[in-house]
Amino acid sequence: MADTERRPEPRVGFVRRIGLFQATALNMSQMCGIGPFVTIPLMVAAFGGPQAVIGFVAGAVLALADGLIWAELGASLPGAGGSYVYLRQAFQYRSGKLMPFLFVWTAMLFIPLGMSTGIIGFVQYLGYLWPGMGRTQGDLVGLAVVALILAVLWRRVENIAKITVVLWCVMIASVVLVIIAAFTHFSPGRAFTYPAHAFELTTNHFWIGFAAGLTIGIYDYLGYNTAAYMGAEIKNPGRTLPRAIVFSILGIMAIYLLLQIGTLGVIDWKQMLDPDSAASSSVASAVLEAAWGKGAARTVTVLILVTAVASVLAGLLGGSRVPCDAARDKVFFRAFGTLHPRHRFPVLGLASMGAITAVGFLIGRHTDLATLIQLLTTVMVIVQALAQVLAVTVLRRRQPGLRRPYRMWLYPLPSLVALVGWLVIYGYADKNSPGRHPIEWSLAWVAAGCIAFVLWARFEKVWPFGPREITEEYLHGTDPGSDPDTGTDPDTDPDTRAPAPV
Repeated sequence: MADTERRPEPRVGFVRRIGLFQATALNMSQMCGIGPFVTIPLMVAAFGGPQAVIGFVAGAVLALADGLIWAELGASLPGAGGSYVYLRQAFQYRSGKLMPFLFVWTAMLFIPLGMSTGIIGFVQYLGYLWPGMGRTQGDLVGLAVVALILAVLWRRVENIAKITVVLWCVMIASVVLVIIAAFTHFSPGRAFTYPAHAFELTTNHFWIGFAAGLTIGIYDYLGYNTAAYMGAEIKNPGRTLPRAIVFSILGIMAIYLLLQIGTLGVIDWKQMLDPDSAASSSVASAVLEAAWGKGAARTVTVLILVTAVASVLAGLLGGSRVPCDAARDKVFFRAFGTLHPRHRFPVLGLASMGAITAVGFLIGRHTDLATLIQLLTTVMVIVQALAQVLAVTVLRRRQPGLRRPYRMWLYPLPSLVALVGWLVIYGYADKNSPGRHPIEWSLAWVAAGCIAFVLWARFEKVWPFGPREITEEYLHGTDPGSDPDTGTDPDTDPDTRAPAPV
């Protein structure tokens, strides 16, 4: 069928009010959160010893390579929804709205599943302060925390950004205190004494452990893209987004390495494998107790709980924007495009992701955290991560005149590194989660999304049941994601100035 070119009419939408520091704080709050505090024992179990530090290094390399992809796409296509915008622009020429639809379909699952792991970690560390907490009590506490976070997010974005900066400061304080405590009682012999055959690269056992460790590592780094989901609310996005992504990855990498090495220098790694040991469920509290006593451990555990809340808050804040722009462009259910009449946030996106977070939390509580991480990672990889690697190249060829305030360093090397890393994670998923079949579940979810797309496309009369609509709005110089009346002044902000039409 014939293609048609459509330029969207100007519309009132988001306002650009988030600067570099706030964007970096959003990313780092989402990246750190409770993640490393609950995954250090999982990383040790994957590698079978203190060589688990390899997992965090490998995760940092993959995060930085993929982060440069996000940086180029986010700087040149600064709209609400992140990947939705990038995949819509890149793949509209051949498959219409299929790829952005599938991304939103999968994001509605993997984003809140990621947030549910933060709530699980919150309840695990609460158990250190409340030793007698039963499973039902823990479930109720987790659901109450989800409700509290939704209540905090039910307001204007600039007010949330201020709250996020405060929570970011608490996050930094908690990890710094754990690191200081660890290195005041650090034992090099404990941290750097490896079991026999720890580095035998020729064995299949090592590579299975490496793939599991890479999965856990990239899970801990996920969130470097949070600000990109809010591209329509970022001031000076061509400069702010690339810097926020790179700064947050490098900052969190330094924190994680110090945290991992310091913890291994205080707690014997074998204790982390004992399910009855406090080191397996609340390792940071165990470090603080060993270094400074129970009083200090309880105090810093409270900060860790606040950090967990900050992570989930930042994730739902950015994730709730994903279906909004898709709906406003008629690529997803239209109700998701409605903004709160006063506070200008996506109501249904926030409410639905909050509900899925609560359900994912209950499921994870009755299975295990490692399985939940495998599932959310495989679902994310197949539609978002691999597709965006291709999207960078497609856009460079399809839209060479697109204004690119940032261009990927050493292109295409980061794309190739990211491609290999994501394929390793996906290819080893079933081996690292025996009996759970995350690959099969991810394929089933995508297949269901394809069926939903066909039904939706037939109802909406779009490709393949109608013409493809080519919307090169960023190439033509419009900015559909921000409020033209209250957004940044294009005469004073060079990164929102419209380029000449091509």
